[in-house]
Amino acid sequence: MGWDWRSQASAVLAQDRTGGEAGLMATTTALVTGANKGLGRETVRRLAAQGWDVFLAARDTERGSAAAAELDVRFVQLDVTSDESVTAAVETVKRAVGRLDVLVNNAGVGVPATPPGDTRVAELRDVFEVNVFGPVRVTNAFLPLLRAAQHPRIVMVSSGMGSFTLANDPRWSGLVLPQLGYPASKAALNMITSQYARALDGVKVNAVEPGYTATDLNGHAGFQTVAEGADAIVELAGVGPDGPTGGFFDRKGTVPW
Repeated sequence: MGWDWRSQASAVLAQDRTGGEAGLMATTTALVTGANKGLGRETVRRLAAQGWDVFLAARDTERGSAAAAELDVRFVQLDVTSDESVTAAVETVKRAVGRLDVLVNNAGVGVPATPPGDTRVAELRDVFEVNVFGPVRVTNAFLPLLRAAQHPRIVMVSSGMGSFTLANDPRWSGLVLPQLGYPASKAALNMITSQYARALDGVKVNAVEPGYTATDLNGHAGFQTVAEGADAIVELAGVGPDGPTGGFFDRKGTVPW
């Protein structure tokens, strides 16, 4: 990878704590969806440790509030499948801080690896509602608050399973069974990331491949820890004004579309 996004992102994370030479506001505000556990919770923990003002967003109020209390961050109830819930979350953030510097669209669901020929349309609709329509609903609703920030960033938590290149790599053939729902939803999210990046001047929009991380989504079968899985999310949340947009990254660098 030709550009050292990791070192620049780390520098911006440090500047964000103090409103340093990048000219950013003194306390960076961030919201992470689906954050009461797993990668979302770890991302919240890491961003809060940088001194950011973080909103832990979760559908389940009880679990989300408990996680936020443990991490000493703000909680906001947010169901990515509900217009009313998302609108209420926007109003909560607007009243509290008036802007949003970083939005991390992390909420996602998995589905059983049903063979393509046996997949029901209803199964696809369910996973697309969360993994595709959810990030669009949340992003569009928070755009006014993102535009109120000096250097807004959006991170879409995608997956290598949404990569056409990796899906057609023979080395993957025995590792991932052919299926429609989850890979198709993440491939759609990748294109959505690309189109937002083209359309939103002044907003950095990137997709992240966390890697095969041990979470509830895969029954904790992943070989990476949540700390490792969150690495790229945290780094892309901290990209500077000269950083990438419209890219797809993992913790080691660029991922092929």
